[in-house]
Amino acid sequence: MKLSRRAQRMKQHHARSKKASATLNMVSLMDIFTILVFFLLVNATSTEVLPSPKNIVLPEAAAEKLPQRNLVIAVDARVIRLQGKPIVTVKDAMRGSANSIKPLYAALRDAAAKVRDITDKKGVTIMGDQEIPYALLKKIMLTCAGANYTNISFAVTQKAADT
Repeated sequence: MKLSRRAQRMKQHHARSKKASATLNMVSLMDIFTILVFFLLVNATSTEVLPSPKNIVLPEAAAEKLPQRNLVIAVDARVIRLQGKPIVTVKDAMRGSANSIKPLYAALRDAAAKVRDITDKKGVTIMGDQEIPYALLKKIMLTCAGANYTNISFAVTQKAADT
């Protein structure tokens, strides 16, 4: 049986559409991934920002050196914290004439065994409120040195450069 002209046209049209397959344009996709990789590389090397509790007002300084990944000792008017965990109250730390704070010393020794991935050089960063007494700061530093944390840094708010 002979096909009509319309049936022949439909047959040819369906045969043509079966040959053509869907394609994906990879050029624009590669451009998007390239931009994404550059964005991630640029943002991965940005400065590290220490989490600052609301009740600690850091002193200002013209710091130029970027902070390292260390254990963080946060000191406010009431509590001394190590990595965010309360260790001892300021009243108990100031009590007595000893040059070290025993609970902080024990916590630092425990942290040395547990937290190897944070620091290589046995360093601590002290985030102390600008109103804490120097005697307390001295006791904290002596306790850190006694626990073999000799690389002691202080967290400050970076002061705007003078123009």
